[in-house]
Amino acid sequence: MLSSIALGGGVALLSSFAPGVARAAGHAEALLLTCMDYRLANEVESYMSARGLRDKYDHLILAGASLGALNDKYPAWNEIFWTHLDLAVQLHEVHRLIVIDHRDCGAYKLVLGPDAVKDAETEWKSHVKQLYALRSQVTGRHPHLEVEIGLMALDGKVTQIV
Repeated sequence: MLSSIALGGGVALLSSFAPGVARAAGHAEALLLTCMDYRLANEVESYMSARGLRDKYDHLILAGASLGALNDKYPAWNEIFWTHLDLAVQLHEVHRLIVIDHRDCGAYKLVLGPDAVKDAETEWKSHVKQLYALRSQVTGRHPHLEVEIGLMALDGKVTQIV
């Protein structure tokens, strides 16, 4: 852990002395935002690989995915999301944000309460509302970014939300 912190500080220090060094980090197709739920780690990787994006995206993990990025209960999570999005744009020139929420999300129950996910239809509406809100804020701050939103079932199937 300490070596990671030292390395991160060294990169920040180096980039402050050598403008343009940060851009040398490379290019990523997208920044992926997903939930931290261990049950879907393999499914997320499979989904991205099936889309031809294996090793072509940055991955940010927050409890609740879109809810982690936008909520009043844990404002530090919001800051983490925006900082990482800004860095992904600056360092890796991402042009797309892919946000994948998932069914049966404990963070939704914790932050919004059990009534927000009491049945499949209510759960769907809660996710769609949150995903739309995040997409709106992202396009307001980064109008050049394409934002894809979806909801993953526990079997790994992703439903794209238009």
